[in-house]
Amino acid sequence: MHQHEFDMTAADFNYIKQQLYIHAGIVLGEHKKEMVYSRLSRRIRHLQLTNFKQYCDYLKAHSEHELSAFVNALTTNLTSFFRENHHFEFLKQLAQTQWQQDKNMKRKIRIWSAGCSTGEEPYSIAMTLTESLNLKQWDCKILATDLDSNVLATAKNAQYDRRRLESSQLPLGLKYFTAAEDATVVTLKNTVRQLVHIKRLNLLQPQWPMKGLFDVIFCRNVVIYFDLATKNQLIRRYAQYLKPNGYLFMGHSETMSRDITEFKSLGQTIYQKQG
Repeated sequence: MHQHEFDMTAADFNYIKQQLYIHAGIVLGEHKKEMVYSRLSRRIRHLQLTNFKQYCDYLKAHSEHELSAFVNALTTNLTSFFRENHHFEFLKQLAQTQWQQDKNMKRKIRIWSAGCSTGEEPYSIAMTLTESLNLKQWDCKILATDLDSNVLATAKNAQYDRRRLESSQLPLGLKYFTAAEDATVVTLKNTVRQLVHIKRLNLLQPQWPMKGLFDVIFCRNVVIYFDLATKNQLIRRYAQYLKPNGYLFMGHSETMSRDITEFKSLGQTIYQKQG
C-alpha cells in the first residue's frame, strides 16, 4: 500500500477481516484493503485515534458501542427502485393470477425483504402489490430488515432524490410520491409506507424473531459477500421460513449451490421451495 495518513499492518487488516466475518458473515479479500482503509479512516479521525492498531484495540474494548458503526462503514448499500425489474413483474403476475385464485391464501400475504438497504426494494414490492391487488380486501405485510442502522433510518424516512428517480425511468413514474413544488426531495405516500415494517436484523444471529411463514423472500445481492458454507446455511434457513411452494428471489450475480435441494430454479434467479 502506498503512503497513508494512518498505519495499517497486515495484523490489523486480518483482525478487521475476522471481525467482519464473525459479525456480518462477509468475506473480505486482499483486494479490499484500500476500501477498508478509506472507510475506517473516517472512524479513526472521528475517534481521534492515530492508527489502525489503536482502532482495533478500541473495537475490542468497546464492541457494544462501536460494532454497529464498524459494520455500517464496511457494508455496501447499492440499490434502486425496481432494480432487476423482472422480479417485480413475476410478483405482479403471481398476485394477479395465482394468489387471486388460491382459496388457501385467505387473502393474506407476507413478504420479507432481507437486506433492504435504504428501502427501495421493500417499497418497490409495496407499489407492486398496490398495483396488483385491491388492498382493502387483502392483509399484506412486508418485513424489511438490514444490519446497517444508518440505511434503515433512510428507509424509515422514505424520502428520496427526485432527480435520481426521474432519471431512472421508474415503471410507475412518481405516482406514489409527493413533493413540494420544485422540491428536489420526494416522499413516499402513506398508502405504500404503511405496508412496510422496518427492523434491524443480523441474518447470521442464531435465532430470528419472526413467527409466521412468508410467501416470498427477497434476498438479493446479500449472499454475494458470504463464503459458500455461510451462504448455503442462510439459504436453507430461508427454506424453513417459506410456505410450501413459496419463492426466493436472489441477485443477478448470485447462484444457488447444487448442494441445496430445498429449492428448484425457475430461471432469472427466481427459486421455488420444493413441496
